Amino acid sequence: MNLVQRRLSSSLPQVIGFTNRSFTSFKIPGESLDWSPSPFLAHGIHVFQCPDAVGIVAKLSDCIASRGGNILGADIFVPQNKNVFYSRSEFIFDPAKWPRAQIDEDFLKLSNMFNATRSVVRVPVLDPKFKIAILASKQEHCLIELLHGWQDGRLPVDITCVISNHDRGPNTHVIRFLERTSIPYHYLHTTKENKREEEILNLVQHTDFLVLARYMQILSGSFLQKYGKDIINIHHGLLPSFKGGHPAKQAFEAGVKLIGATSHFVSEELDAGPIIEQMVERVSHRDNLRSFVQKSENLEKQCLAKALKSYYELRVFPYEDNRTVVF
Repeated sequence: MNLVQRRLSSSLPQVIGFTNRSFTSFKIPGESLDWSPSPFLAHGIHVFQCPDAVGIVAKLSDCIASRGGNILGADIFVPQNKNVFYSRSEFIFDPAKWPRAQIDEDFLKLSNMFNATRSVVRVPVLDPKFKIAILASKQEHCLIELLHGWQDGRLPVDITCVISNHDRGPNTHVIRFLERTSIPYHYLHTTKENKREEEILNLVQHTDFLVLARYMQILSGSFLQKYGKDIINIHHGLLPSFKGGHPAKQAFEAGVKLIGATSHFVSEELDAGPIIEQMVERVSHRDNLRSFVQKSENLEKQCLAKALKSYYELRVFPYEDNRTVVF
């Protein structure tokens, strides 16, 4: 993956695993993304991954400060015994003094200087929103959570469409919501022999990433290769335990004391892609299968929303073959 710095207007870098070098991480405290800048300042995010070397932090800081910018916070991770450096910085700047195109050019120089494998800058108020499509089946709790989050501004993306293998009637809550908000709904009946993948690819070709909100169909390796961008899934179980179907039933029958939900990247191996976020809740012998499922669904909604927030805020990095760094 040879990603140099670019403006994120069309697609995100693929997250599929890189190096390892211990668990040394460093955080410079600062204001969060919820901080409200003055009308004259804009908020930027820069992420950087390169071979470890002396002076990277100094050069990154100088790049921002020399243009009159101010760093609000920075996360740095250098794993032990691996020659790799990860960083994510949040900063404010005056667009009149540091034009958007100049930001790209300045960070590109740093990328070339340190042979970066990933250098991405994003200015949310200036850059286009990420375009996503949501795929869902019959169960709607995750889909509804995402739609309401989008409506409330908690999910700052453009939803290009919702695709489902479940035919919803015209008077259902989801269809009425989509019609009010002009989000297209595509019902594609699937069978074991025909997953309608070519049609899905045509519908999502201009998206930046896909979200599987309890889409109960397995996407083929051919689909993943043709789409070529990240796909985020929510699994109603605490991976790597209870893979496949009916994980709540599996967990109930195993007598677990903690149940969970896992949001991960989709890979060719079922429920085995790099994990972005996990959440758990305690259960006991007093719970039955129904309460297991109810608790699991609540976790799924929160877990998927948190994973998407980490992703569009550029907090997720590839790490080793099947792991992630999440700042």
